[in-house]
Amino acid sequence: MLAEPRGFCAGVEKAIKALAWMVRVFEPPVYCYHEIVHNRHVVDRFREQGVVFVDDVAGVPAGVPLMLSAHGSAPEVVEAARARGGVVVDAVCPLVTKVHHELKVRSRKGYTVLYVGHAGHEEAVGTMAVAPESVHLLEHEEDLDALGDLGTPVALLAQTTLSHDEWRGLMEVARSRFPDLWMPNRSDLCFATTNRQAALKAIASESDAVIVIGSANSSNTVALEKVARASGCPRVLRINEADELPDDLTGTVGVTAGASAPEELVDEVIARLSPADGVTEVTVTTEDEYFPPPPELRELLRAVGSTLGFLAARPESGREDPGAQDRAVSAADVLDLLAS
Repeated sequence: MLAEPRGFCAGVEKAIKALAWMVRVFEPPVYCYHEIVHNRHVVDRFREQGVVFVDDVAGVPAGVPLMLSAHGSAPEVVEAARARGGVVVDAVCPLVTKVHHELKVRSRKGYTVLYVGHAGHEEAVGTMAVAPESVHLLEHEEDLDALGDLGTPVALLAQTTLSHDEWRGLMEVARSRFPDLWMPNRSDLCFATTNRQAALKAIASESDAVIVIGSANSSNTVALEKVARASGCPRVLRINEADELPDDLTGTVGVTAGASAPEELVDEVIARLSPADGVTEVTVTTEDEYFPPPPELRELLRAVGSTLGFLAARPESGREDPGAQDRAVSAADVLDLLAS
């Protein structure tokens, strides 16, 4: 049983295609602050193209092109990146940007912000750095007990990739503790994360085993593991690739993939399982969201198009947007092209 939706979300699609544009436009090396997305295969594919992933922008040579990852970066990191004098493209997911904005606004209005997230995760680190003096990280109910009397209005925000059950539990406790708690009208949880969890729930209880494809440092992938276990599936396995599948799987096997896992890994897993009774795809919703390339990249691509038009004595080419074809191309196609 194959869950749908699964795999790449709109934010991951945007980030992968943006970094591929950078690889196409610039001579290597292109630098990227943190892994562009949390998937080993995607990161390795870009390393093969000369991309250098770093955890500190101070280690990036001055003037070289730099991309900031989809998870969002602290304001001081963005400032330091732009101070280097090279092209900087921020591939942050728009849904993460929304949470950054909410934290900034609540902080300015005098709120204490409780942020439900995972300590050390890039998204949580980048978000909390927006207003460090006003925010408290919540991972467990005990963190709420330790807060004491805050003496300010209180707001509740969340890391976008949490499991819904994990978020709901802390949200309910926070609401009981702070009756006037402010929360955004639209949940901070990423729609793609929520959709993938709903699709998995639709098959997990009917499965003898569930395979979750994705990397261990992917928060939404770990959340899928938790969802499968909470749904009562007796055996849940997270794997990076088909070679990690055990040989003793029997009965009905459910398969899903984290939001940064390529569909090619799903195809390889299905081929390795070789199900005797075929594959049933269970769809809970159809996603058609699209996030365009980062604005800095769109400006860069227009400039490149204008230059090429000038060099070819075709000035009308400068009016064309080389990024206009972005929507028609999938990140999976881009990764295939990089590998060829």
